[in-house]
Amino acid sequence: MPLHEDTVREQLKKVIDPELFVNIVDLGLVYVVDVVENPTQPEEYTVNIEMTMTSPMCPAGPQLVGQSKEFAGELPGVKEVNVKVVMDPPWTQDMMTEAARDQLGIF
Repeated sequence: MPLHEDTVREQLKKVIDPELFVNIVDLGLVYVVDVVENPTQPEEYTVNIEMTMTSPMCPAGPQLVGQSKEFAGELPGVKEVNVKVVMDPPWTQDMMTEAARDQLGIF
């Protein structure tokens, strides 16, 4: 069964920001999820993730990157996970989902 971006994003919802207690997908920290199937091994995948942090000096950065790799790597067929941290565009509260805003009490 092919692996889709939506499946990876759902898995990344297991990664919780330890300061805000909201998952990184709903916070809007995950910009790109690219699933690449190995051309010589069907149903073997590399997952490339581009994500940001709430601030350039986010102390939870290494933890969020590590957990993103860990949880995405648990999906069937995933053989490699690459996470690139980008700061452009910079994260803003506008990138959060309504669910995250509700959870944080931001209206």
